[in-house]
Amino acid sequence: MINRRNLIGAGVLGAGGAAASFLTPDQRTTFAAPNISRNRRELSMVTTWPDGLPGLGEAAMRVARRVSDMSDGMIEIKVYPAGTLVPPFESFDAVANGSADMYHGAEYYWTAKSTAYPFFTAVPFGMTAKEIMGWIDFGGGQQLWDELSAQFGIKSFQAANTGHQMGGWFRKEINSLDDLVGLQMRIPGQGGDVLRALGGSAKALPGGEIYQALQTGNIDATEWVGPWNDYSLGFYREAPYYYGPGFHEPGASLAVGMNLYVWESLNPGEQAIIKAACESVNHTSLGEFTHFNAVYLDRLQREEGVQLRSFPDDVVTAMAVAARDVRASSGKDGIEKRIYESFESSLKTMRDWASVSDGPYYAARQLGAEAEG
Repeated sequence: MINRRNLIGAGVLGAGGAAASFLTPDQRTTFAAPNISRNRRELSMVTTWPDGLPGLGEAAMRVARRVSDMSDGMIEIKVYPAGTLVPPFESFDAVANGSADMYHGAEYYWTAKSTAYPFFTAVPFGMTAKEIMGWIDFGGGQQLWDELSAQFGIKSFQAANTGHQMGGWFRKEINSLDDLVGLQMRIPGQGGDVLRALGGSAKALPGGEIYQALQTGNIDATEWVGPWNDYSLGFYREAPYYYGPGFHEPGASLAVGMNLYVWESLNPGEQAIIKAACESVNHTSLGEFTHFNAVYLDRLQREEGVQLRSFPDDVVTAMAVAARDVRASSGKDGIEKRIYESFESSLKTMRDWASVSDGPYYAARQLGAEAEG
């Protein structure tokens, strides 16, 4: 039997629709727009970066702004700089246990959770910025990252890249391998493991604690990012020798990690907004760091008298050998082994391409610049 109430409703709706078709455009605009209910989401983001830090700290804020803009204010993210809600190195746990909805940080800070995490930030003599983007986006890296992070209840995205970093600030010159023996340096991730293999001592300190450690002599050297961020933290005032390039971080990818339950509670459109915002910031930050590192390198040399240095050949060779062993030791079995093997395979393929593209071009460009005087 036909439901009489539904039939009447259909008739009324049909009559209304028919009547509306005879109204003039001016008459139609007098009808009120339907009141559609929308759910506004408020999310919290903790970061590993000091408050106000250019580049890294700005990247976290930029993710929040772009999510808000693209969602027309229906998704708002409150950003908490390092230490304002949780200590910087507790950001991962805060998101995993639901105390915060997301973090912005460097995945190699979570090496204690899995030895595979550094591959998603940077490893010594590893991938450049565009190479790590190639692996994660097109070489199977994101799928492996998802599998790894899901074990901890997290969904991760690339959400900034510093490009090639510098080797660090040193109180004394590094003239041989002997100068690394006993050296106390702030250097996290696999870079720290390489230093330990060569007789040094590595510490993982958050950005806000580095200057004081350098000033008080608790460390002899530190790496951070590059001229732009390093200038803002004032390392040049305590360590006059600036070494490069940074073999330990040839292209450091930073990440947004989101509580997996929160991620899965979003509808497909909301998920697309989060993903697009992270991709956008990843793109923007690489250009931003490239530009401002050049500007601040000039300022450090011209205004602050910073002395640039390159590591001696024997030091570079020893670092490369140690780096190979460190990378291999981090992927012995399980998901860690599969991530290591995938990374190494993609690294070889893209390294071969770079050897006939980027490398020769940079060398040719430098020859041209020298010829121009």
